[in-house]
Amino acid sequence: MRYDAVLAETVGILGAGNDEIEAYAARPMDGASRGGVLVIHHMPGYDRESKEIVRRFAVMGYNAICPNLYSREAPGADPDDAAAAARASGGVPDARFVGDAAGAVRWLRALPTSNGKVGTIGYCSGGRQAFLTALELDIQGAVDCYGAFVVGTPPEGFPLQVAPLADRVAEVRAPVLGLFGNEDSYPSPDQVDELEKLMQTNGKEYEFHRYDDAGHAFFSVDRPAYRPAAAADGWQRVEAFFAKNLSGKD
Repeated sequence: MRYDAVLAETVGILGAGNDEIEAYAARPMDGASRGGVLVIHHMPGYDRESKEIVRRFAVMGYNAICPNLYSREAPGADPDDAAAAARASGGVPDARFVGDAAGAVRWLRALPTSNGKVGTIGYCSGGRQAFLTALELDIQGAVDCYGAFVVGTPPEGFPLQVAPLADRVAEVRAPVLGLFGNEDSYPSPDQVDELEKLMQTNGKEYEFHRYDDAGHAFFSVDRPAYRPAAAADGWQRVEAFFAKNLSGKD
């Protein structure tokens, strides 16, 4: 009989500025060596669905963690209220996010079952932040799920106010998997094409997949944007990508 128990719990980790922030973690209980996955929540926040994704990666066989990136704006608040507070300030500053993500990566690597390899995955604003981790952190793979404004800038009044990352593609340090909907506006298909060209020009390892009849948030099972076919194929791509990049030991 296969032992498949997982432990899921709320933990505290040290993030940017050595601040303690809340995070949700899950990991298999069999004691085997394995890679870790940093899950970066979408702009609606550190919610039930984000925690379900963390548990899904644990069931896949990874140690996984999702930090609450809005811990400082609204500690202890409901996800919708915390997201509203974060939107009001234009989103999470990049430097602070990188510090929080680095803390989560350290937490994963400190686990006794860590094989030293860590991948990241993010959705919506978290997709852009996953791409940012490929620039800033020592990771072995990053999955960008429809991350807006890796290419292009937010329009005036948009709740996320961030700078594009297109001029930093030469700094990409890890393989990137990108999953995008062809009906999306942020990023638009043209922006995805532009990013792909930059990855090619700079000789970076990447794999992009585009889905017809899918827009933003097609992975979100609790939203009208959910597209089962695109999400099912996307999960297969994610599983294969992490199996390739997070297995074995450093």
